[in-house]
Amino acid sequence: MRDIALGVLVCVVQLGTMLFAAHRQPDAARDQDVWSVLLIVAGPLALIVRRRHRAGVLLVAVGTALLYTMLDYPRGPIFFAMIIALWGAFAAGLRLLAYVVLVLGYLGFVWISPLVTSEPTPDLAPALGIAAWLLVLAGIGEVVRLRRAFNAAEAQRARVQSLGLAEAERRRAGDERLRIARELHDVLAHHISLMNVQASVGLELMDSSPEQAREALTAVKYASREALRELRSVLDILKGDSVDRSGPDGAPRAPTAGLDRLDDLVARTSAGGLTVRVERAGTARPLSSAVDLAAYRIVQEALTNTLRHAAASEAVVKVTYGDTGLELSIRDNGRGAGPEPRPAPADALSSGGNGLHGMRQRAAALGGRCVAGPVPGRGFHVQAHLPYGDRADGQDGSGRAPTRSAATAGGPTRPIEGDA
Repeated sequence: MRDIALGVLVCVVQLGTMLFAAHRQPDAARDQDVWSVLLIVAGPLALIVRRRHRAGVLLVAVGTALLYTMLDYPRGPIFFAMIIALWGAFAAGLRLLAYVVLVLGYLGFVWISPLVTSEPTPDLAPALGIAAWLLVLAGIGEVVRLRRAFNAAEAQRARVQSLGLAEAERRRAGDERLRIARELHDVLAHHISLMNVQASVGLELMDSSPEQAREALTAVKYASREALRELRSVLDILKGDSVDRSGPDGAPRAPTAGLDRLDDLVARTSAGGLTVRVERAGTARPLSSAVDLAAYRIVQEALTNTLRHAAASEAVVKVTYGDTGLELSIRDNGRGAGPEPRPAPADALSSGGNGLHGMRQRAAALGGRCVAGPVPGRGFHVQAHLPYGDRADGQDGSGRAPTRSAATAGGPTRPIEGDA
């Protein structure tokens, strides 16, 4: 619609000014007729399709105006359509065609037309003046071209930036879903395992030892209440309700659990029939929320696996505050390697399982590591190193990258699959 409006407007202006100019030239060699009117309006009407046929419109506008002049019709401002078509050619990048038409048009209008009409040959000064105006016209065309190229580049840059932001948002949402899924897995796996063990004990002792059955069912009650509390905390983070989001990028600053609740975790696990002993070494220091939560979840998952799969009677949790990071060691006296060494269950050590694979992901996200596997003789060992701070680039608070130490005596004989 804009092109139609422009074409009609230029047609009306050019036709009106040309007829007015012809009326003021009673001694012109030829009077206006139908053919002259057609030549006057042909160029402006061609502007209607200028976006699809830039080159054709430029040739029509210049050709009809040149033909009008050479047929010796009354002179007038017949150049409006040519100027617009020329700027359109420059804007479309047709610079060679635009300059060729500009040169040929100058020669045709200024030097060739007087040879076939009654117009006198122009003097040098007017001819140079016309050439200067044509150069100004070409310069304006170049400005139009550069401006449109700049706008197109800016639009492309904005599109790329928008796509980048959208992709970053998708990655952030995916990471957030993975983090919440890992939290839900750890919370539910631990507490449901405890409830399953205690419920089984209660059923076994219901008739023979009602008091012990009552204790088991009481443990189920407390485990379910704790599971609901932690589950509600995770869901509050998901919904954004009553969560301190003063951390970077609006992330929740307070985790759902930390090592300050390690004794509660040990007490719940011991209620399931597994004796758990906690050993602490080094000087305790405040931990970042990410390290605190990861340490708690790693211990929780290790004890859950021991309770579910190891048939162990005892587990030892050792928390060591080292120079560069927090060291965790969880070892049980369960099936382990047995008399003849055999690997741990495939669902625990391979990427197909969620438990130990989740431990490795938690440690790796903080620049640390986690290895696990059966130990010679009897037992299973999980060992993790978590650098201090919440940076995910492998640097600890002292500015040094965590170094990988050899496994301690009796440590795991094989790492989690994928641990480098």
